[in-house]
Amino acid sequence: MEANLITIHRKMNTIWIVLPILTLLMFELGLNLKLEDFKLFKTRPKPVLAGLIGQIILLPLLAWLIGKAFGLEAIFLIGFVLIACCPGGSSSNVFSMLAKGDVALSVSLTACSSIITLVTVPIIMAWVTSSAGSAVTVHLPIGKLVMQNLVLMFLPIAIGIAVRKKWHQAAEAMHRVLSHIAFPALIFLAGVFFFQNREAIIDSFGQLGLSVSVLILCAMACGALLCRAMRLTGKERRTIVIEVGMQNAAQAIAIASSPLVFNNDVIAIPAIIYALMMNVILITYVAIIKRR
Repeated sequence: MEANLITIHRKMNTIWIVLPILTLLMFELGLNLKLEDFKLFKTRPKPVLAGLIGQIILLPLLAWLIGKAFGLEAIFLIGFVLIACCPGGSSSNVFSMLAKGDVALSVSLTACSSIITLVTVPIIMAWVTSSAGSAVTVHLPIGKLVMQNLVLMFLPIAIGIAVRKKWHQAAEAMHRVLSHIAFPALIFLAGVFFFQNREAIIDSFGQLGLSVSVLILCAMACGALLCRAMRLTGKERRTIVIEVGMQNAAQAIAIASSPLVFNNDVIAIPAIIYALMMNVILITYVAIIKRR
């Protein structure tokens, strides 16, 4: 009984860390967006289409195939596909800038994918859970997932956009501050989860670390191939490679650990490992680009 109470207490503490951080990241993303960012598809449809195909369709499919190929346990497979369904937030815009990519394209892709995934995440995860979840008695309350995404993602983004439109200078000042906080907050979140689930993470790091690394590299390679097939420019290609390879770990952790949705920290473990490997691989990619 006492052990169960301690587990519940730790769970609640973790939730109160996850939810504010995700809300902060989404609000900071909204501060960086303009309504015009959603209209780039009209003027430059090819790069936007390539990025969205890579993020929304290709990456979850790759995650399912790679997860099956590596023989991931059902509970990890659900988390593995979950992180693949959550396109990166404002951090991808920073990486695109560092890689001398097309920052306007990066911002537009972030804007579009953040809205589109409000619909696609529940659909994809409902299918994955029905296929793999029965083995570990994991079920997905789709209505609660949609409601959580609306409250924690869409609403903060919308408020950020509204603040930027009405109080532009104040929004710029807040964005400068929050942009420095966003990445450390994500690392702090991953660190808290690592500490609380360190035994499970250490035990599964070999298999999950390798499968996550393969997923990121395959995603980046497929993004590059999509760009080549559509004959996009070098700046557009670098941006799409980053956008397809970079996922929103905070969103995946929030969905996995939320009492309203999966309520299972183990499902968040692939996202934690992804956050680590993603930064290592993409920092290396940016360094190679800069040397070239």
